[in-house]
Amino acid sequence: MIRILLYIVLASVAAAQTPTPPKTKQANDYVATLAAPLKPTRQLVYKKVADRELQLHVFQPEGWKASDKRACYVTIHGGGWTGMGPERMYPFADHYAKLGLMSFSVQYRLASAKTNTTVFDCVKDVRSALRYIRIHASELGIDPDKIIVSGGSAGGHLAAATAMFDTVNEEGEDTKISTTPSALILLFPVIDTSKEGYGNARIGERWKELSPAHNVRAGLPPTITFHGTGDITTPFKGAQIFHDAMLKAGNRSELVVNEGGAHGYLMRTKPLFDECLMKSDAFLKSLSLLP
Repeated sequence: MIRILLYIVLASVAAAQTPTPPKTKQANDYVATLAAPLKPTRQLVYKKVADRELQLHVFQPEGWKASDKRACYVTIHGGGWTGMGPERMYPFADHYAKLGLMSFSVQYRLASAKTNTTVFDCVKDVRSALRYIRIHASELGIDPDKIIVSGGSAGGHLAAATAMFDTVNEEGEDTKISTTPSALILLFPVIDTSKEGYGNARIGERWKELSPAHNVRAGLPPTITFHGTGDITTPFKGAQIFHDAMLKAGNRSELVVNEGGAHGYLMRTKPLFDECLMKSDAFLKSLSLLP
C-alpha cells in the first residue's frame, strides 16, 4: 500500500514538472492557415543595408512576361514594426496574382533598440521598395502608373508612408522617383501615432512626422480603410479622423467599418477575409486597377 501511494505521489510530481506545450501562435487565424502552404515564385533583393539584404517576395501571375505592363500589388506585413515577416501577407499577394497582377510581399528591417533600427528605418525601406519597383518596372512587366500598396496594422502605416512621408528617404536614393502609389488599401492600420493612438512611445518625440492622421494633404491616392470599432490596439477613432481629413482635403476615401471588430478582425475567419477581398476588388475595379 505504501509503495502504491509513493508511486502516485511521484507520478503527480513528474506530471507537474512536465512543461505544458506552448500554444501555437495564431492557431485560430484563418489567414495564417492560408499562408502556410504558399510559396513565392521568386525573391528579389531590392536593397542592401550594411551586410543585410532586403527582399521582395514575388507572386507572379500565370502567363506573365517581362514585356507585360500589368498593374502591381504590393503588400506589407504588420507586427508593431518589430515582428512577423512577408509570409504573413502571402494570401493577399496570392489573391491578386491570381487576378493577373504582379504581386509582392515586402521584407523590411524590424525596429529594434539592439540594432539601433527605428520606425523611420522601416519607412525608408518600404519607400525604397517602391522606388525599386518603379525603376525596374519594364523588366518586371509592370505599369509604373498602376501600383497598389496595402498593409495590415503597422504594415498599413508603412503603406500610407509610401504616399505621405516624402522627407523620410534612404540617403543617396533618387528622390525624383516617386514612391506614391495609385491606390492604398489599409487594413486596421496604425494611423494615429499620438498618445491616443499607437506607437507614440516607440517613435518618440518625432511621432507627428510619422502620423498619417496628422499629415493628410490634398493629392493623396484613393484610399480604402478597413477598421473595427472594437479595436483597442489601433483605436478606431484614428481611422475616423484620417478618413474625415482625407475627405476634407478633397481626396477619395472609403472607410469600411466592422462594428465591434477587434484588431486584426478580418484575418481571423473566412467570411471576414473574403468580404475584405471582395470590397477591395470592387474598389480597385472602380479605379481601373483590376482587369
